[in-house]
Amino acid sequence: MLASTAFTDDSQGEIVDRSLDQIDRSLIALLRANAREPAASLARKLELSRSAVQERLARLARAGVIAGYTVTLGKDMAEPGLRAIVRFTMDPKHTPQVVKALRKFPEAEACFTTSGAFDLIVIVGAASAARLHEVLQAFGNLTGVERTTASIVLVNEFDNR
Repeated sequence: MLASTAFTDDSQGEIVDRSLDQIDRSLIALLRANAREPAASLARKLELSRSAVQERLARLARAGVIAGYTVTLGKDMAEPGLRAIVRFTMDPKHTPQVVKALRKFPEAEACFTTSGAFDLIVIVGAASAARLHEVLQAFGNLTGVERTTASIVLVNEFDNR
């Protein structure tokens, strides 16, 4: 089940309860990577028409999910409800395909190739435990992934980035 967000439609002044679908989440992920990417390019990547992408962008802006041209996410979207560190053990020949697939998940905030016991480490942010579960299930189903181990972050003691 997707996390529900109350969208305000300013043109009619009413509140519409609507969930972010996978296309919305993918569009947000593309914009976070490059907020200046043209709508035509976004449309090709999402396999939508340019006008459909522009309509989604306008709707997300009206709803406050996108608050500016730099893709500043609205208060409800800025920080995930849960953050997890996911460690992957996998068939090394599938690493490029897995990394490419992980890029499509807006919840995947960062991905690191590592040495040692795990092949990849991914930082994941999700709005709810249910969404985190969906993402982890999807990660485990990727071709080449042999095992995932997740730890939920309880407290961020510091972040020097």
